[in-house]
Amino acid sequence: MNSHLQVFNSYDRQAELKAFHNTKLGVKGVADSGVTKIPKIFSHDNQSPSLITSPAVAAAEKLAGETEAKNLTIPIIDLEQTQKNRAKVINEIREASENWGFFQILNHGVPLAVMDEMMNGIRRFHEQDDEMKKDLYSRDFQRKVLFNSNFDLFKGVSTNWRDTLTVVVAPRGAEAEDLPVVSREAVMDYSKRVMELGGVLLKLLSEGLGVAPNRLKELGCGEGLVMFCHYYPPCPQPELTWGTTDHTDSSFLTVLLQDDFGGLQVRHGDRWVDVHPIKGAFVVNIGDFMQIMSNDKFKSVNHRVLANKGGPRISVASFFRCNLPPENGLVFGPIKELSSEENPDVYRETSIKDYVAYYYKKGLNGISALEHFKL
Repeated sequence: MNSHLQVFNSYDRQAELKAFHNTKLGVKGVADSGVTKIPKIFSHDNQSPSLITSPAVAAAEKLAGETEAKNLTIPIIDLEQTQKNRAKVINEIREASENWGFFQILNHGVPLAVMDEMMNGIRRFHEQDDEMKKDLYSRDFQRKVLFNSNFDLFKGVSTNWRDTLTVVVAPRGAEAEDLPVVSREAVMDYSKRVMELGGVLLKLLSEGLGVAPNRLKELGCGEGLVMFCHYYPPCPQPELTWGTTDHTDSSFLTVLLQDDFGGLQVRHGDRWVDVHPIKGAFVVNIGDFMQIMSNDKFKSVNHRVLANKGGPRISVASFFRCNLPPENGLVFGPIKELSSEENPDVYRETSIKDYVAYYYKKGLNGISALEHFKL
């Protein structure tokens, strides 16, 4: 028998995943234990024989990708220009949404002090005493505040080197007393600012699509907000695992706050492009639901986060999407104004509940959930 197959067949992945889950300490608990080799659940080479790539091949592919992508960067858009030349900003956002699915924004109205304090608040949460975090550890995604590691822990093809504090902001968001004390004020202030920024971006995106400025808001794209507050501990063998696996976002829109550590990469054509951190900027990306509603005009593209020996890396991904089942039974499909005989609907209508259920069942496997909802 092939030696790789023997190793794979003798490895009880589910048992090790359960043992990791039962610690309630996440990846930081593993890192804090002083390991010099990552556990097998985090290693690419132990997921499936079909996924095994020799180090030499992987290194060659990585070098080729870096050489091709070194001069590429996602678009950077200055929102301050909206007052002077709104048409220019709208055009820049439209082009970025069509060609990249990602862009960074400057002068967006959220004070730098609020952004910095949010990052500090998330660091305080993840670096507090283990027992304090254990109280919030859960895999019940109906909760409005929870801490865990890998939402698809028991389903994903690769366990990511990342822990997450999840906070549902709207609608029917978490109450102040539900938020962890060490992060409470920071989360409350920051989430309010991001909700306001989301409204601004949805107007610009609506105009970029050629529909009325309030169209996306009227359709409910800005009603839901859930924040995923990530912590990527230093990894002793970053070449063997991922911070976050290749995926697209199940949102209308994602607004990302990241520290200056780097590691985020965006798929552009056949290349991976580094998203270089800019102090005071937000990274904005189109989510799956926006691609559905734009009838494939705006693109939800694959992205990933590299693991690293340094760090920790901290980021806050704010998903404009209802995280809990909506009570109004809303379904979303291509905006009627964007459909015609020449440009027929690409996707069937779906609810957020059904889409997210499929997304979570599928896990972060590099294949877009959008394929499942095509007509």
